Amino acid sequence: MGAPAEPSSFAALTARATHSPEETLTRDALAALQLGRLRATLANAWHNVPWQRARLDAAGLHPDALRHLDDLERLPLSAKNDLREHYPFGLFARPVEQLARLHASSGTTGRPTVVGYTADDLGRWSDLMARTLYAIGVRPGDLVHNAFGYGLFTGGLGTHGGAERLGCPVVPMSGGGTERQVALIVDFGARVLCATPSYALAIAEVAERLGVDLRASRLRLGVFGAEPWSEAMRERIEERLGLRAYDTYGLSEVMGPGVACECEARSGLHGWEDHFLFELIDPDTGRAVPEGESGELVVTTLTKDALPMLRYRTHDITRLTRARCACGRTHLRILRVAGRNDDMLIVRGVNVYPSQIEAVLVGRPGIAPHYQLVLGREGALDHLRIEVEARPDIAADGYAALAHDVRHHVKSLIGVSVEVVVTSPGRLPRSEGKAVRVRDLRSKTH
Repeated sequence: MGAPAEPSSFAALTARATHSPEETLTRDALAALQLGRLRATLANAWHNVPWQRARLDAAGLHPDALRHLDDLERLPLSAKNDLREHYPFGLFARPVEQLARLHASSGTTGRPTVVGYTADDLGRWSDLMARTLYAIGVRPGDLVHNAFGYGLFTGGLGTHGGAERLGCPVVPMSGGGTERQVALIVDFGARVLCATPSYALAIAEVAERLGVDLRASRLRLGVFGAEPWSEAMRERIEERLGLRAYDTYGLSEVMGPGVACECEARSGLHGWEDHFLFELIDPDTGRAVPEGESGELVVTTLTKDALPMLRYRTHDITRLTRARCACGRTHLRILRVAGRNDDMLIVRGVNVYPSQIEAVLVGRPGIAPHYQLVLGREGALDHLRIEVEARPDIAADGYAALAHDVRHHVKSLIGVSVEVVVTSPGRLPRSEGKAVRVRDLRSKTH
């Protein structure tokens, strides 16, 4: 069946009602709203977070002195390590007893990052996720199958709250139990699937193994995020699940999912500027990057009570545009996250993002969309090995030719020489949440 067709006319999108009037404010009205909310956020941080107060005072940014949005550039950038250094609650603007919920990162290295929400914060989060889902095409009454992880991870509960706020029944599956996921998608008649892109492919793979054609189900929309993914991955997901796939963006430190999303035009992700201030900087110098050029995304919260974040470095590399979208929304667009600068690999002097490798692999004949990048060291030089699965219909004696093909295309398109190992189907680990794409063995080989 394949993915639903592109809308025949974007004029129809423009005419379609948005979820909230703030989505179509003029740029001047947006800027005025942002300035007022930024002053309130600075006041909250100055009065209630000693660390933020010291930073604001050092920068000469008393809340009453803020005159322009650009004044914020005087404030030094903040980062995830600041949250870790003040673990667990040192950057909160409210005492824990006044909070409604806490979330935390997995903390694979060092202390986890802890984030908190007041009841009002949770309400705004649900509103923004409802707005996000509506922009994608979800409507009240649509059954939402939510396979984002629940618990300390913000994806599951954030999406759940938005879907309920929009008036959608929700199946709170979380990750895992993939065979049961397939059964309930079919039996319950879900119209919307929410998951990480890698787990969506795992669901498709299990369905095919079970002889279930999800393209014949009622699935029509996919809400995906929590990890970078390529256009090739999008095409593969749409082909195998028979839905239209949309990208969303968020991070726990500034809220969770719902910070930005694609609309039905799919020409970038609308960043909700009435709640967040977006900047783009050179990751090496910290200076502003001109619109249209690539840089690191920096986000300031404008409506967070419990945890106001000022100039937070996301480490996500992207581009921004303020050109008006065909859908009629006026909020800037994030032109898809290419990768994270802290995930960038430097292999024999060449900068490589995992998403670049993915773009080469996914959709290549004979290759399944399951891979891992293994970093090692040969003498003084880093060495990259790509482990990728063959499709089930490929005989083992064809693996060497596949490996040669992948090596050639990685070299020609990315400019780096790599080792390629093609394995049989099912050999590489599957993810029920964020995919682990890189295994770094260099510390073991020094």
